[in-house]
Amino acid sequence: MPSLSALAPFAAGLGSGASLIVAIGAQNAFVLRQGLRREHVLPIVAICVVSDAVLITAGVAGIGALVTAAPLALQIVRWAGFAFLIGYAIVAARRALRPTGLSAAGAGAASLAAAIGTCLAITWLNPHVYLDTVLLLGSLSAAHGEPGRWVFGAGAATASLLWFTVLGFGARVAAPVFARPVAWRILDAGIAVLMAVLAVLLVV
Repeated sequence: MPSLSALAPFAAGLGSGASLIVAIGAQNAFVLRQGLRREHVLPIVAICVVSDAVLITAGVAGIGALVTAAPLALQIVRWAGFAFLIGYAIVAARRALRPTGLSAAGAGAASLAAAIGTCLAITWLNPHVYLDTVLLLGSLSAAHGEPGRWVFGAGAATASLLWFTVLGFGARVAAPVFARPVAWRILDAGIAVLMAVLAVLLVV
């Protein structure tokens, strides 16, 4: 059985990945809508999970190479990550103060090709996806060394797998909860606190 210290990077990755993935966004709204209508849920969830895994792996691998080749560049990335995390915490705190429900309503059914195209566009054409997965999670993973950074990445990818599976296939159960602003107020408040803590840990 792995020791608690060996599981720490996985738990850190799981928490960090969940904090970034669970926030309100176009991708979550789209997956929720597909889940509510039970339209092409499996391919949509698979695209989101695989895309996150690829981006997280790229982030972990890229930052690892950066550590070896350019320590100064890592310090720049570290402080950029700190600024991003603090900014993210502020945004989440503002959302908690003025929460909105997540609406999954939309127009008629879409074909499989249209649904896949929309999901790919929402996932890969969103610059925040690269900031979250490649830059931010990659930066956080570097703090765990070898092989801990890969364990951290596995934890973050697992958070993506769990979240999109629950959101897509459990949407009919979860939708009434996410439609209530108070649910997002609690969630965003928690995200704000965790992001602030991660920002401090990143530079310490």
